[in-house]
Amino acid sequence: MRLPYAPFLALTLGLAATPALADRLKVVTTFTVLADMAQNVAGDAADVVSITKPGAEIHGYEPTPRDIVRAAKSDLILYNGLGLELWFDQFIANLGVIPSETLSTGIDEIPVAQGAYEGKPNPHAWMGLANAQIYVDNIAAALAKHDPANAATYTANAAAYKQQLIATIEPLRARVAQIREDQRWLVTCEGAFSYLARDFAMQELYLWPMNADQTGTPQQVRGVIDGVRDHDIPVVFCESTVNTAPAEQVARETGVRFGGVLYVDSLSGPDGPVPSYLDLLRVTAQTIADGLDAKGSN
Repeated sequence: MRLPYAPFLALTLGLAATPALADRLKVVTTFTVLADMAQNVAGDAADVVSITKPGAEIHGYEPTPRDIVRAAKSDLILYNGLGLELWFDQFIANLGVIPSETLSTGIDEIPVAQGAYEGKPNPHAWMGLANAQIYVDNIAAALAKHDPANAATYTANAAAYKQQLIATIEPLRARVAQIREDQRWLVTCEGAFSYLARDFAMQELYLWPMNADQTGTPQQVRGVIDGVRDHDIPVVFCESTVNTAPAEQVARETGVRFGGVLYVDSLSGPDGPVPSYLDLLRVTAQTIADGLDAKGSN
């Protein structure tokens, strides 16, 4: 069973919560997805909070003085790396000597194909199942490094959590695999799903490569409209943290369906659709599979 999410959310939102025990490792992550993963690995041995709130856009986030104060009191900061948190270098410089660990180390990188970040690694690596296993191992190693007394707990929790990840995604990957190969196209606003597309043996088309770039320009919209028509793609999607209007415009002008929002950069609140990372993977993959399956019923 997944570890409770409520304590993590209460801390993330700054709500009243049981004070952390003095001897527990205090961990801060850069965004909610990493916080949930880390809390599952930490269990009761450490306390984890996220700098960004549920639903936040993380690329160009602007940390507040409160964020800096809270992070300065931590024992460890976990961040994604790969250029995702454009604000992180300045943020960590303001903290003084606080240990930090990168969680994307060791993943099989996919380069950004176009735009200002062309050739640099796509930073959304946690969306790939194989990469997720690496993230979990990196979290366990980071926690054990800074809290060796609880290393066995972190290792055991990580192993159990990786099995939950596999059990969540494999049935949906098998479902997508039943769809004809030439129909397995994933069209999104941001190119944030390259790792998931690779794991699901899908081809990818997107409006813009990174939320930090220009978004929803006429040229981007026209290029995707042409791609949807050329490949007879039946459905388009967009992420939950950005304006969906450009994707909806593509759908209108091509006569295809807008399949709804996908989740990638941020969890929701506890009553929302994706209160945990496992939920984020499940809901996103389910939405994609449902959108592709619907072609056969039209």
